[in-house]
Amino acid sequence: MEKEHYNFFAMVNRMKLINRWALMQNTQSENIAEHSHSVAVIAHALALIGNKEFGRNYNAERVAVLALYHDTTEVITGDMPTPVKYYNDEIKNVYKEVEAVAGERLLKMLPDDYKSEYTSLFEKNEEDRDLWKLVKAADKISALIKCIEEYRMGNKEFEIALKAQEKKIEEINLPEVQFFNEHFLPAYYLTLDEHTK
Repeated sequence: MEKEHYNFFAMVNRMKLINRWALMQNTQSENIAEHSHSVAVIAHALALIGNKEFGRNYNAERVAVLALYHDTTEVITGDMPTPVKYYNDEIKNVYKEVEAVAGERLLKMLPDDYKSEYTSLFEKNEEDRDLWKLVKAADKISALIKCIEEYRMGNKEFEIALKAQEKKIEEINLPEVQFFNEHFLPAYYLTLDEHTK
């Protein structure tokens, strides 16, 4: 009897092949696997900040997993540049439908017994609503960090994006984000020598 094979994890592994910031000159490319790791680290930190500083009861491990998978559908859709994805409501809604179809395709690549464990990573549920807010905030912080890194390397291509991302972070109405912005984000503007003083 032939053994069944499943493609899910091999497809997830392809996240490293999908580059971000496609419309901009980059000093160093960033793929969605690297980005998702960054978002997971930051989202986990935001959850811990919420728990320790603001009396929240976030599941920090759960938010990290949601963040790790938040862009996984892009192994099927590719990374659509933000100016295109959010050009208007019609395009935004169509893209959300495309992402949903991509999520369904990925879930079909798992054995039936595993699908229920992964479904909530691709289909948002009410139970995770507050955690998804942290993931979204972490996603924006990660984008800001990329802009900081590029601008620090002298890449003027990111100058306007840097200012726009800084403004977006300031406008996020979450105390966890404000705390991260005040206490942790300044270090990203420093050089290695400044870090190790």
